[in-house]
Amino acid sequence: MLIGGLNMATLTVFTPTYNRAYVLKQCYDSLCRQTCKDFVWLIVDDGSSDNTKEIVDKWIAQNNGFEIRYVYKENGGMHTGHNKAYELIDTELNVCIDSDDYMPDDAVELIVNFWNENKDGSYSGIIALDVYKNGQVIGKELPNKKSTTLSGYYQNGGQGDKKLIYRTEIINKYPAYPEFDGEKFVPLDYKYLLCDQDYELLIMNKPVCVVEYMEDGSSKNMLRQYYRNPRGFAFMRKVSMKYDTGFFKNFKTCIHYVSSSFISKNRKFVKESPRKGMTVLAMPFGFALYLLVLYNNREGK
Repeated sequence: MLIGGLNMATLTVFTPTYNRAYVLKQCYDSLCRQTCKDFVWLIVDDGSSDNTKEIVDKWIAQNNGFEIRYVYKENGGMHTGHNKAYELIDTELNVCIDSDDYMPDDAVELIVNFWNENKDGSYSGIIALDVYKNGQVIGKELPNKKSTTLSGYYQNGGQGDKKLIYRTEIINKYPAYPEFDGEKFVPLDYKYLLCDQDYELLIMNKPVCVVEYMEDGSSKNMLRQYYRNPRGFAFMRKVSMKYDTGFFKNFKTCIHYVSSSFISKNRKFVKESPRKGMTVLAMPFGFALYLLVLYNNREGK
C-alpha cells in the first residue's frame, strides 16, 4: 500500500546477491527476529544459477511479518544490483545488507526510532556501525558529534566499513553507477562521494550490521577486481581526483588511476585526468602497481 507515492514501511533493506543461497538464510533469519517490522526486504538476484529463487519463494509464502520482494536480473556485478534496487525502492529510507551479512535483532528499531527523533531535510540519512560476530566494531567508532560526511569521517582518522542508511529521494538525485561492457565492478563510493558534497549523515554510534568477509567476496579479492575491472576503477579515480583534498591522498589516487589505465590500455589517460600534472608524476609508481596487479593475476596463480 502506498501513501503519497511512498511505501507505508519506513525502511527498505536491500540485498544484492549472486549464488549465495548457501548463506542467505542467515540474513533472512535475522530479519525475522527484528523487534520492529517497519521494513521491506528487497532481494536483487544478480543472475544466480543456484537455487536462490526457490528458497526466496518459500520465504515469501510464509507469514514473516514483513514484505519480501524478489527481482531477478542479468549478472552485472554489485553496482548494477544497487542501480536496480534504487530504481525499485519506494520507502523513505534504504540500507544495503549484503548477502553474507545480517542485522542485530534491534537494528531496524534503532534506525527507525533514531530517524523519527532526528530526521531533518538537511541530512542525507544516517551513518552507523558495522561489527564482527563477536561484537567488535570494525575499524573505529564514529565521532561524538551530530553529523559527518563519509569522506570527512575517513579524512579525520576514521577507519573500517560503516553502515549507510540513505534517504531514498537523496540517493536517487545522483547519477546511477556506470556500466562498462565486460566489467562487473564500479566502487560503490561513487554515489556516496557525490552525496557528501551536498549533505552530511546523522551519526548513530550503534551497530546495525554484523559483517562476515567471505572468501569469495569482493573485499577478499581486490587485486583481482583491479585486473578485471580497470575502467570501473579508473572512472572512480577520476571522480575522486575532483573532490579529494591533500597531496598524498590525491597522489595515491593518481597512482591507482595510472595502473588501471595501463590495464585497460587507455592511451589517453593523461589527457582525461582532472589532475594531469600529478598523473604524470605518478606514472612510475602506477606502472609498478600495474606490474604487481599483473603478477597477482598471472595464469596458474
